[in-house]
Amino acid sequence: MKHAAFPNLPTQLFLGGEWRDASDGGTFDVDNPATGEVIATVASATVADGMAALDAAEKAFPAWAGLKPRERGEVLRKAFELIMAQKEELARLVTMENGKALPDSRAEIAYAAEFFRWSAEEAVRAIGDLYRGPSTGARIMVGHKPAGIAVLVTPWNYPAAMATRKIGPALAAGCPVVLKPASATPLTMLALMPIMEQAGLPKGIISVLPSRSTGKLVDALLHDPRVRVVSFTGSTEVGRTLLRSAADNIVNPAMELGGNAPLVVFDDADLDKAVEGAILAKMRNLGEACTAANRFYVHDRVHDAFAGKLAARMAAMKVGNGLEEGVEVGSLVNAETRDKVVELVEDAVARGAKVLTGGRPIEGGGYFYPPTVMVDVPEDARCFHEEIFGPVAALTRFSDEDEVVRRCNDTEYGLVAYVFTGDLKRGLAVSERLDFGMIGLNRGLVSDPAAPFGGMKQSGIGREGAHHGIMEFLETQYISVEW
Repeated sequence: MKHAAFPNLPTQLFLGGEWRDASDGGTFDVDNPATGEVIATVASATVADGMAALDAAEKAFPAWAGLKPRERGEVLRKAFELIMAQKEELARLVTMENGKALPDSRAEIAYAAEFFRWSAEEAVRAIGDLYRGPSTGARIMVGHKPAGIAVLVTPWNYPAAMATRKIGPALAAGCPVVLKPASATPLTMLALMPIMEQAGLPKGIISVLPSRSTGKLVDALLHDPRVRVVSFTGSTEVGRTLLRSAADNIVNPAMELGGNAPLVVFDDADLDKAVEGAILAKMRNLGEACTAANRFYVHDRVHDAFAGKLAARMAAMKVGNGLEEGVEVGSLVNAETRDKVVELVEDAVARGAKVLTGGRPIEGGGYFYPPTVMVDVPEDARCFHEEIFGPVAALTRFSDEDEVVRRCNDTEYGLVAYVFTGDLKRGLAVSERLDFGMIGLNRGLVSDPAAPFGGMKQSGIGREGAHHGIMEFLETQYISVEW
């Protein structure tokens, strides 16, 4: 079944450069979370399909790895241009399968395409070293070679960008990939494959395998000795499971996992800029992001003013079907996500938090929840220890710098933190004390293809983007020689 708005939308597996049904004929439905309507019925890959994808990747690998770096880069550059030419159609598809509002989807497609442009440039920059060993006198020649087949497992919250952030550097490095998109949002990646073909990507270099049997499929792939890299974005819990599977064959892991991002507003901050930064850090993608501000620590001197401005700003945001122009807050992706938001807000209120705006799910179809601001949230509230993954800002007060640093760091996660202050010296000093891989200093957005994205502690292993991203898919080799 295909949707009338997307009559040419692929719904089969993209396996070895061909469109195929699942080996057992299995399928599953993909719904629009805003309306509940079925958008498409998609093939559900089996373990046998996964092995066939590895066969195709193994066959295609030598020729792709043997291309000149510029030739690989040109495929990615052309793909960037083609994606941008189809930006609006792809954005509408993201909104239909994910629920987010069109402005968020348009921004995601541009962000996703930029990873291909960046990776096209990085393909030619995997530069090695040549130097002389101080004690041996031998020449030390250091180079990089493609690691091998990479398995990519991507989440539903950014169905385009979380995949291109992995595909781009893998292809630039010379690696073929087998991609398992989230079963809630497989359509965007399937729609990308004709673009990759048009850009000149050879058959077998990418396979896209939607599946309802994710655990079984990915585990089988990671236990095949041909797989050398696994790159995953998702929850820490699932990441631990994948790491156990990867350990058996010593598969190199790149993991971008959960977060519990604090946002700190000092008493010398420009409150209007802090509110706008907070809106971006909290409401981008409806809060369905590992980078979303989860805990707001606001200095006691400015707490009430900041809370009032933030509540007014969030209350004014239009909620509705993400495909409608003017809508800023679309539907959450599914009932489970919406229900967890409800539980976390109810838990905080039961512990003494006060709701300034929102706070109750919107009745009717879809999985809508209004932008919500809570104040006086106690430290033991669940929302301070679990990712909210929804449009809820939970505020508490602080009065001492050392105290707020300690409270920010009191978590097993360490992905991103946000700091707002009028004193750059203080901002930089506090940033260095925070145990987080990324800091937004007077900014509510840290994501950038040219920056090393990743976290500390339980928030992941490795980095995506910048020059670091391509290194996850390269092996370093050194040759010792005398002349």
